[in-house]
Amino acid sequence: MSGPDDLLVLGPLLRHVDSTSAAVWVETRDPATVTVTRGATTAEARTFAVHGHHYALVEVLDLEPGTTEAYTVAVDGRQVWPEPGSPFPAPVISTLEPGRPLRMAFGSCRTSVTHDEKGNRSHGVDALRAWALRMAGQVDPADPDDPDLASSLPDLVLFLGDQVYADETTEEMQAFIESRRDIEQPPWTELQDYEEYAHLYKLAWSDPANRWVLSTVPSSMIFDDHDIRDDWNTSQQWREQMEATSWWHGRIVAGLASYWVHQHLGNLSPAERAQDEIWQHVLAHAGDDEQDLGEVLDAFAARVDQEPATYRWSYVRDFDTQARLVVVDSRAARQLEEGHRALLDPDEAAWLDEHLRGDVDHLFVATSLPFLLARGLHHLEAFSEALSDGTWGDRGARFGEKMRQTVDLEHWGAFQRSFQDVCRQVLEVADGRRGRAPSSVTFLSGDVHHSYVSEAWPVARDGQVRSTLLQAVCSPIRNPLSRNMRFATAVLSYGVAGPIGRLASRSAHVPDAPLTWRYAEGPWFDNNLASLEVRGRSLRMWWVTGEVVDAHDRPRLAKVASYALGDDGRPPAHETVRQRFVRGVRRRVRDKVRDGVRQR
Repeated sequence: MSGPDDLLVLGPLLRHVDSTSAAVWVETRDPATVTVTRGATTAEARTFAVHGHHYALVEVLDLEPGTTEAYTVAVDGRQVWPEPGSPFPAPVISTLEPGRPLRMAFGSCRTSVTHDEKGNRSHGVDALRAWALRMAGQVDPADPDDPDLASSLPDLVLFLGDQVYADETTEEMQAFIESRRDIEQPPWTELQDYEEYAHLYKLAWSDPANRWVLSTVPSSMIFDDHDIRDDWNTSQQWREQMEATSWWHGRIVAGLASYWVHQHLGNLSPAERAQDEIWQHVLAHAGDDEQDLGEVLDAFAARVDQEPATYRWSYVRDFDTQARLVVVDSRAARQLEEGHRALLDPDEAAWLDEHLRGDVDHLFVATSLPFLLARGLHHLEAFSEALSDGTWGDRGARFGEKMRQTVDLEHWGAFQRSFQDVCRQVLEVADGRRGRAPSSVTFLSGDVHHSYVSEAWPVARDGQVRSTLLQAVCSPIRNPLSRNMRFATAVLSYGVAGPIGRLASRSAHVPDAPLTWRYAEGPWFDNNLASLEVRGRSLRMWWVTGEVVDAHDRPRLAKVASYALGDDGRPPAHETVRQRFVRGVRRRVRDKVRDGVRQR
């Protein structure tokens, strides 16, 4: 879908929206002035160029809190959005209102393949697109009486990594790559430069339904490994292996540069954006003929890759006293040197420590990697780190390094120093030592291609924890695990894997965690998108998926699972083993029925 005369290449994306401002991002075909009009308010911006591509981020200011109005986008005076004859509702900008219940959607891991029978058979239904069609009123839900499937727009959608796959490319992306270079040469069918990244983002965001929902629901984003490459910054050895190749420097520079343009820029508030060093370059040339910032952005990306402490990708948002959302970079800010290994370097760790505070009803910590994995997998990751550090000698270290690269053991559990530090900080929030204790402290995560909710509590009983501690995972939006991997994940989630993993980690002298935890819901493996709603001290979360009933390109929305804290901030009573077994059988039967529908 394109605007009149193809003036609009990509977007608009509605990005940071608060009570009085909104940011609208676009890519245009040519250098241009982009105008956004919302009611009586008009704002405009000149495009800036990066490697021959033209972008604008229009800041719409001085809006009234708690208002919703339709908006239009014009390029050099010609309206390009909404498009004439569009079947979707007019896009709107809805400003936040202090005290209004906050609703947020979240998820991760989405590949961009076709939405026909072939695409749905290989990758399942795109949960984001099914949700978008429902939000637009284009399809009826599976259960018309379920209020969680109503077409009410949230205040924000949070993408927790792997919006694009730079290393596992689709047929359509590979065709574009092959039109430019020899795919028998490194980096083969993986991405090489900024031009290929720009095309990959276009494929990810151009479907009409997804494009509409991204134009009308504000979005926040953070990267994960596949935005750059699988296992990005797993270890010092991994990094040295990548840097020894002929193509890695071009990949990391293009990946971080394109991430700043397409994702990070829109995460920032107007005040934060004004302090951003690259945005200051854009503003410095705003009244001049458009200048290409490709070289400036490439130099910036090369620097922050080598010196991550010189730039921060993490950010925080406060929604009055209802909620604080702390979004953590768990990839680029790693410290990998042996003996000093940490998921967050000292500067990033201090920043997170500063923002883990109470005095809000709910504290959300968004990290693409789950903080609390299945217990067996957590212990296995801790064991692999201890081995790699030489606990069992040089031979054990070589085995540990091979194991963590082969099995992707590079989450929080594989960085025990960081894990233990954050556990202690969260417990201080939960027992009121960092301001009024929230009703809940919830980690929001993706990455692992299965979803679940875990409840956690302190091992030591000498304190009074006033907050419910949760891990909520939503993954994938569209990139399901194979059946073999589902089985392996289930083994690591239940049964003997937990005790065996704990025994292994103890044998390597891994210190006990300050927290213990268990599944409250899940795991499940559907393509899905999660939502949450906070009202005072209560918290509800639910996961939805797309089901093919009549037409592959018009899936209906169905609920997968839900979880809630009551008005007292307490979780529901736990199921008995028998109830959990019966529910698990029902879910497996439902999954088989869905698989049969998808294979029709």
